[in-house]
Amino acid sequence: MTDLPTLDAIVSARTELDPYLIQTPIHRWRGSEIDSLSSDTEVILKLELWQYTGTFKPRGALLVMLALDESARAAGVTAVSAGNHAIAVAFAAKQLNVSAKVVMPKNANNYRIERSRAYGAEVVLADDVDHAFALAHEIEANEGRYFVHPYEGPRTILGTATVGLEFCRQAPDLDAYVIPIGGGGLCAGMSSAIRQLAPAADIIGVEPVGAPLIRKSLDAGKPIRLDAIDTIADSLGAPHATPGTFALLQENLTDLVLIRDAAIRSAMSLMFRELKFAVEPAAAAATAALLGPLKDRMRGRRVGVLVCGSNTDIPSFARDAK
Repeated sequence: MTDLPTLDAIVSARTELDPYLIQTPIHRWRGSEIDSLSSDTEVILKLELWQYTGTFKPRGALLVMLALDESARAAGVTAVSAGNHAIAVAFAAKQLNVSAKVVMPKNANNYRIERSRAYGAEVVLADDVDHAFALAHEIEANEGRYFVHPYEGPRTILGTATVGLEFCRQAPDLDAYVIPIGGGGLCAGMSSAIRQLAPAADIIGVEPVGAPLIRKSLDAGKPIRLDAIDTIADSLGAPHATPGTFALLQENLTDLVLIRDAAIRSAMSLMFRELKFAVEPAAAAATAALLGPLKDRMRGRRVGVLVCGSNTDIPSFARDAK
């Protein structure tokens, strides 16, 4: 059994983040379409798309970087990301007066590249995600920069656990939580808090069919590497699982479901029509699962749905939300 981050440690982490981040609100989703599609289910959204930088990612990045000593801060940091983590590291570095050099794949959304630069980070482009990881580790070795991992490590998990802490406090007595999974850092952290504050609740992860990293890792009983990734939800397209994050997911998840890109597109459109939220594909994944494979199972229950981010531009949203 993997030791969960203690509740005291999670509360302490949230206090440490107080000067830099907001507590994102929750919202009970009511509307003619959601009511007809998910009848008798009370849907409570946790709106992490309203966090600074547009996603939950600064929680982990800041918590990691706040623990660096003076010499490490002077050397700067590096990171690898398709977008959201790069933006978060750039944001955190600006808050702490630290130099950041982030590596992103060449096919990353240009909006996310420019947002990383706007926060002051130097952006290096790589051929793909695997090459991006390799290049970030080269930068780490050659320049002495600290590598801020996108989803692995105790401080990263503590950071994402603060989302679960907030959600449980804001909406007590939920029957289930539906959380998108890429590398798994968000769900691993949230589930660690939820297991202690709402031990009877179901915790259900959601992955795209084209990026089933944790599903295949669970089936194999160990972290694996994906040979290929094919999904519009690029924020959920992590290339490999990691030991600490995987162990927490293996211990905490009630279930994990897979959804197709078509369902993500439909959920994006629904969220725009009823909520006026222009979310990125990853942020619609949990809603897509609720209206698809989880629909009957969640009927009559109080369900928490994590809306993880909104880093998209108008052309990308118009293309994806068809």
